[in-house]
Amino acid sequence: MRQAALAAKAGNRLLGIVAGLLILVMLLYGAYSLWDTAMVYAGAFLDDDLLRYKPTGEGEDNPTLDELMKINPDVCGWITIDDTHIDYPVVQGEDDMEYINKDVYGEFSLSGSIFLDSRNSRDFTDSYSLVYGHHMSNGGMFGDIVEFVNKDYFEGHKTGTLYLPDCTYQITLFACVEADASDSLIYNPDAQDPSSLDSFLSYIEDKAVQYRDIGVSSDDRIIGLSTCAEAVTNGRVVVYGRLETES
Repeated sequence: MRQAALAAKAGNRLLGIVAGLLILVMLLYGAYSLWDTAMVYAGAFLDDDLLRYKPTGEGEDNPTLDELMKINPDVCGWITIDDTHIDYPVVQGEDDMEYINKDVYGEFSLSGSIFLDSRNSRDFTDSYSLVYGHHMSNGGMFGDIVEFVNKDYFEGHKTGTLYLPDCTYQITLFACVEADASDSLIYNPDAQDPSSLDSFLSYIEDKAVQYRDIGVSSDDRIIGLSTCAEAVTNGRVVVYGRLETES
């Protein structure tokens, strides 16, 4: 009887130790998950080392971009949308999957990079250039793009800047569209040229959830900024702007 009691006591102690270890493992895993999530979101914003390459817009050229291109030749520009978190270098990969989970230095990063569609000309001379970025819930990368579906936000954010190595464009935003990832007009930038741009612009206006008339025409160059929509598997939000060379 005494041996049975001792065995039961030892068993209970062992179960207590195992349970304690399991709780410790769960706590450690939870702490790691929180840390990992924090690192992912922190990685969505630029550090001071990368920000020093941001162009100033002074003069015709942007020499700091040339310096960044020496580190990664895939860098083709830098985009800023005023009064948002969007302030990043733009890269272009061999295909549109290359920079989904890779930062501007070419290293693995869940937040990826802001990247130009692989079918577009890297100098943004196409009639329609399409740029992608992840939707980060903390506003990093293209997280702020989804805010443009709201009228007040759309009305309060109208401008941005696209810096290229040898010139600078002002961006005038004019439309916000909710679309599906399979939309063959929006997600086929090389199909748009001056001859088809008028009909494409009409398509944008018809689909727009927010729109302002700035007199955009087939003579203009259009830029689209695309990210994933919230809670919709194939949903996308695209903000459109007109590119104008600084005078």
